[in-house]
Amino acid sequence: MRSNLNFFSDEKFRSIFFQTLVVGLFALGIWFITKTTGENLAKRNIATGWRFLTDPAGFDISFSPFLDFKSTDTHLKVYFVGILNTLLVSVCGCIAATILGFLIGIIRLSSNWLLSRVAYCYVEFTRNVPLLLQIILWYSVLIQLPRIKQALEFFDSFFISNRGIYSPRPVFESGFSYVFIAIILALISSFVLRRWAKKRQDTTGKQFPVVSSAFGMIILVPLLLFFIIGSPMSFDYPALKGFNFKGGMVIRPEFIAMFLALTIYTAAFISETVRSGILSVTKGQREASASLGLKKSWIMRLIIIPQALRVIV
Repeated sequence: MRSNLNFFSDEKFRSIFFQTLVVGLFALGIWFITKTTGENLAKRNIATGWRFLTDPAGFDISFSPFLDFKSTDTHLKVYFVGILNTLLVSVCGCIAATILGFLIGIIRLSSNWLLSRVAYCYVEFTRNVPLLLQIILWYSVLIQLPRIKQALEFFDSFFISNRGIYSPRPVFESGFSYVFIAIILALISSFVLRRWAKKRQDTTGKQFPVVSSAFGMIILVPLLLFFIIGSPMSFDYPALKGFNFKGGMVIRPEFIAMFLALTIYTAAFISETVRSGILSVTKGQREASASLGLKKSWIMRLIIIPQALRVIV
């Protein structure tokens, strides 16, 4: 009896015993669930496996910008359409939320009382409203837009209705690949130019007009090439035919609701991260910059934000 008590008084033995007991009970539970599920499925003649992925979906997907989807396509293609749509709304939401959050974080520290209070109310209200509720709210607002027949029209090319935003769709023709290559080369050249200008300024103290030069390479050079080779791009404009628009491209209300909700909700958290990063920079940095005669905008852009990025990131 004492030997048994000695075993249980041993910390290592107790640890192994109870861990083995938990693993055994977990395995027993898995076995019981699997056995019961298999018997119930067999009684109802329900087959299991992955064969359903090759079966026709039997339904349409209203928004599939990357893959041409039809109701006769398989469930596997539905899976890929869902992944691509998720990536699209995630990337767009991340970019928009980062920009909006950065601006709100700076505005919260503004000396303007009204702007600061508005940003504060936005952050506190948005963070305390569940994301799902915001998605439902935006979708409820979007479906209240005018119907197709009464769609809001802008410049005879853009239409807004409760079915989405219709806009012209660019059609790239032969030769546009040269313009695309020119844009890529211009981006690479601008990056190289920026590094060279920085080294030149560190060595000689002379500045080089990087912004205007990069603008010329990225915008003007591809634009000039675009017109030289005969404008290899046209637009397919949406037109109302029957009960819907034909042609162009459309952004569905579901996507817009997801995008707006994710952007506005996430931006509230990003703004607080930005604000804390800016506040982490010591007050002496601001005072030293002001003593040199720098403008407030320059102090924020050249002194405060570069140092705050270490904390923000």
